[in-house]
This record gives sequence, structure tokens and C-alpha cells, in this order.
Amino acid sequence: MAYDVDDLLHVAHLLADAAGAAIRPYFRQEGLGTENKDAVGYDPVTRADRAAERAMRSILAARRPDDGIVGEEFGTHLGSTDITWALDPIDGTRGFVAGTPTWGVLIAASTNDGPVLGVIDQPYIGERFSGAGQYAVCQGPYGTQNLKTRDTKSISDAILFTTFPEVGTVQDKAGFDAVAADVKLVRYGMDCYAYALLASGQIDLVIEAGLKAYDIQAPIGLIEAAGGIVTDWSGGSAKGGGRAVAAANPDIHALALARLAPFE
Repeated sequence: MAYDVDDLLHVAHLLADAAGAAIRPYFRQEGLGTENKDAVGYDPVTRADRAAERAMRSILAARRPDDGIVGEEFGTHLGSTDITWALDPIDGTRGFVAGTPTWGVLIAASTNDGPVLGVIDQPYIGERFSGAGQYAVCQGPYGTQNLKTRDTKSISDAILFTTFPEVGTVQDKAGFDAVAADVKLVRYGMDCYAYALLASGQIDLVIEAGLKAYDIQAPIGLIEAAGGIVTDWSGGSAKGGGRAVAAANPDIHALALARLAPFE
């Protein structure tokens, strides 16, 4: 079944607008209603997460009721079209709770082959990164700017970001460290904003593990549209989550995979 990417982008922007409106009244305010979803560690969810996902689902129910949905807070809705939306209302809820602006709204539309568009929206800063096909832009304080990934060729010149210092398992951490040892600069705790920076040509690599589909599908759609690559650690599809390496170009991607290979 064919799809209209322009319509998908229009709906994605409606979703981002609605999510941002639902989230902004809560950020850096009291009354978040934070709950911990993890019996062992700390995986928070707030009223803002739930309000934003409800707002997005309401729009999809009205505008594209036959599409599927995979959302962090309210699960999976099976659709009858080729399109499934992956929604993470606040990617980086830990950062949101702590007041850092590295969190964002993740929106992707995917077929069975993978994401066909991705949006990373930071409604507090007012930056929206959108990508589909050959279209990749950031709308923000400097107006609308085209996005293009960097052409860094040497691992020693690369800038590497990740969300957590501890990346998944001990084996995952060892793989990350093998790449981190050879790059120019490493920064931690960046949540989805790291992927937006990669698409913007600011950094070269993002390496993570333990992801869900709704964590990575929007970054895939955005980064591929900006000229980058996102795969799992063996070079296969990352659309289902798990381990992911996002790279600005094929050269730096290959260098990262070579260092990750012993930890597969």
C-alpha cells in the first residue's frame, strides 16, 4: 500500500505540536507525579509522558485511524495499513525529571522495511529536527536550516556521544569503551539530543544499547535523511531496538563497527 510522505510529515508535526503543548507546563515544575517503572533500577514516568502520548494518539485516531502505533506508555495498536507510528513522548525522562533540556519527543513513521520519517522535537528549547527521504531540516531559533552529517574520516577526529556511562551490560560497556578509547571527545547523558546533533553535523557517533523500537526509529529516519547511517553493532537493522551505532558517514561507521566486532 502506497503512502504519502508529505501527509505523514504533516501529521508528524501535528503530533509534535500536541506533545509539546502537553509537556511544557510540567517541565521544571512541581507536580510531575513521577513513578518508577523499574523494580531494580530507576526508570521514571511522569504525568507529562502520559499526557503527551495521549495527545498524540488522539490525533492519530482522528487523522490516521488505520495506522499502527507502538508507544512507550500505552503499548501497541495493530493497524491495517503499511504504516506504524513509533511514539516516545519524552525520550530522556530521567533528564526531564532532573531539569536538563536533553530530552525530546520522538516520532517515527515506519513500514516493514524501517522508518520512512523521523522527528526529534525539543519543545522547551524550540528546536524541531525532521527527516524523510532527502528532506532533513531543523526549525528553531535560527529559522529553518538544512541538515547534513559530518564527513569525518578518522576515528581520532571523531566526537562520540551516549546517554549513559554504563551502556547496557558489562559486554556492552566494554564495546563502547573500545570505541571511546580512540576518539577525540566523548560526552555522556545526552538522551535523544545526541542523535539530533549527529544529524546536524555537530558530532560523529552515538553508541547505545538496551534500546526499544520507539527509542531508535525516529533517530534512524532523521539521521538517514541527513546522510548518516544507523545500524546495530553488527551492521544489521536497528529498527527493533537493542544495540545501536549511529554514524555520520560510512567511513566512521565502518571504523566504529570494527572496534565493536569483538564484543558481538
